[in-house]
Amino acid sequence: MDAQCACGSLKVDLPDDITPTVVACHCTACQRRTGSPFGVGAYYLLAALTITGNATSWTRKTDSGGAFTIHFCPTCGSTVYWTTGNHPEAVGIAVGAIADPHFPGPVRSVWEDTRHEWVDIPTALHHFPKSRS
Repeated sequence: MDAQCACGSLKVDLPDDITPTVVACHCTACQRRTGSPFGVGAYYLLAALTITGNATSWTRKTDSGGAFTIHFCPTCGSTVYWTTGNHPEAVGIAVGAIADPHFPGPVRSVWEDTRHEWVDIPTALHHFPKSRS
């Protein structure tokens, strides 16, 4: 299984033997990043992934003051993955870049204070008004 950008030049090979933690984020930064009401990421350890192709990166500060770095394709602009300063060993993979309708749903829903009121994440076992911490 892999994740890739729209043009296919930036790819992440995902391990078949690891079940990631999948999180839906309703923060306004993820809404703007995705152009949708929320972002969904599958979190893996960086050491378990193989990333090929060129990525352009952009870093923003999080509400807690940490760094959130988005890695996207310089050709088509698709966000494929991101990293954070708080967890440098982990990588968030955009679930939409995986493009598998059978991929597991989110187990956690965060930043629900800014969730669009018509959005419901029925697979989420844990709901947080802001981040989980």
